[in-house]
Amino acid sequence: MEKSSKLPCAKTQVKYNAGWRRIVRNFSPSWFAVTMGTGIVSVLMVSIPFDTPVLYYLSIVFFLLNAVLFTLAFITSVLRYTLYPEIWQVMIQDPTNSLFLGTIPMGFATLIEMWVLVCVPIWGEWAKTFAWALWMIDVVAAASVTSSLTFILMSQRHITSLDRFTAVQLLPIAATIVAAGTGAEVALILADKHHAMGTLLASFILWGMGTPMAIVVLVIYYQRLAVHKLPPRELIVSCFLPLGPLGFGGFGIVYIGKVARVLSQDSQFLDPIAGHIAYVLGVFISLLMWSFGLIWLVFALATVLYSSPFPFNMGWWGFTFPLGVYSANTIELGLEMDIMFFKVLGTILSGAVLLLWVLVASRTVHGAWRGTLFYAPCLQNLAIKEEGAERDEDRRRA
Repeated sequence: MEKSSKLPCAKTQVKYNAGWRRIVRNFSPSWFAVTMGTGIVSVLMVSIPFDTPVLYYLSIVFFLLNAVLFTLAFITSVLRYTLYPEIWQVMIQDPTNSLFLGTIPMGFATLIEMWVLVCVPIWGEWAKTFAWALWMIDVVAAASVTSSLTFILMSQRHITSLDRFTAVQLLPIAATIVAAGTGAEVALILADKHHAMGTLLASFILWGMGTPMAIVVLVIYYQRLAVHKLPPRELIVSCFLPLGPLGFGGFGIVYIGKVARVLSQDSQFLDPIAGHIAYVLGVFISLLMWSFGLIWLVFALATVLYSSPFPFNMGWWGFTFPLGVYSANTIELGLEMDIMFFKVLGTILSGAVLLLWVLVASRTVHGAWRGTLFYAPCLQNLAIKEEGAERDEDRRRA
């Protein structure tokens, strides 16, 4: 009798672990890191200060590719939690897998940036309004992810050891920082000054929500490295993640200052002097964050050299976006201060990001084709939960 009761469950597991169902069930939020990495490459190609038509058209290619990837990833995720709603609760309670939900609004933000940089100059006024609407959606998603996932981390009583703390904790926090920088870019293109000022203030609030919290996490992460040493080899690439909030945080604050200076010229709220002060402070803070990011870049490179070789996994996409936003901040500092060193360095770093994207993307395609990358660790918790429910049911029947 017991054997026959187990048979349907076994057939169900075989069905779930074959074909398209296996891909959908194992499609974890970490796949949105692909859209982040692809998106930042498109932004860098159009932002490099040495303009060439090749870079512009290359940025459009990456933009279109990113739009397709994000759409496919989003549809697959919706299918996953619609067909298998039990996975959502298990995933959201997973201390690592849930943090990758922060990659969704960040990947979406790269699409908004490219819309502002490429589509708005071509399509005009309606494209500006559309970018503003998309940004508001991104803000809601980013703020929700930052606040909810951070609280979930605090409320999980079974995670009490510092050695389990990784730089992945920065992902949900970085979502609001990226939304802030994107919002400053959107504010600059809005024709209505009241809408632009409101967008700018919201961007500064988002920056204030994320950046100090990221610094706090970096302090804890440094203590973890000092006490418990380097993370496991499969998590080595996470050492690049501190560049994310520092890079885009620096980019965001200098852009917020730049937009504040522009809007203060015709504003009753901001005095023109206040706008100039905000701009100067933005450049100064951005330079400090760039410098802080530089030492973390040195730490990350040293860690990779010390720990290589290490296995390929989806975490390798952590090479692209953090280094990419750090490159974007470098270029922006070069443009604002008109210093050739930063322009050249930003261009070199952008080239490195492009090469890293080619490397990681090729290995991702290979792993996806073989099916080895479609693996969600949180499903192990679901299996344990289902086995426990079956045992409880057997006890009740007995």
